[in-house]
Amino acid sequence: MAKLYFRHGAMGSSKTANALMVAYNYYERGKRALVVKPQLESRDGKQVIKSRIGLEQECEFVENLVKMSDDEIREYDCIIVDEAQFCKKAEIEFFLHIVDHLGIPVICYGLRTDFRREPFEGSIWLLAWADVIEELKTVCWCGQGACCNTRLDASGKIIRSGEQVVLGGNDRYIALCRKHYENGDIGPGWVLPKD
Repeated sequence: MAKLYFRHGAMGSSKTANALMVAYNYYERGKRALVVKPQLESRDGKQVIKSRIGLEQECEFVENLVKMSDDEIREYDCIIVDEAQFCKKAEIEFFLHIVDHLGIPVICYGLRTDFRREPFEGSIWLLAWADVIEELKTVCWCGQGACCNTRLDASGKIIRSGEQVVLGGNDRYIALCRKHYENGDIGPGWVLPKD
């Protein structure tokens, strides 16, 4: 029976790498997985997803997936969604259609909350409707589990207000445990990554 999965984790928890490995596992078994991302996510090129460790793959946009016919979607054995926090409620509802009416699993990867610890629209509906919710773990500089996505300015100071979506990677965000997020402590030795 197909299911809707939400695999969430803080920045640096290897969500994209995991998504690409799952896609490869399908490929290795002679199956077809369609990898998609919201069009808003444009850091790695127009239709590419890329992990921090260098794995990458061409992908389709979620906005194009929802325009596909059921017959087109049935050509795939699995749908893998990266950066699912940026999806809209209607897109998450469409994932339910794929699971419930087409019998195809949809595996979503994304953040649960933003840098203010507030949920994203896509994450709200995935947390409400996913059949399986799994946390991908990463650690704070102190060794405790990291659950807070922390936005930094160029000097390493924590930013606590502003637009919800500002794309970036290690140059702009770190994952902290709740204690160090609340204390504003990014740890010893943090330096702005070089280009």
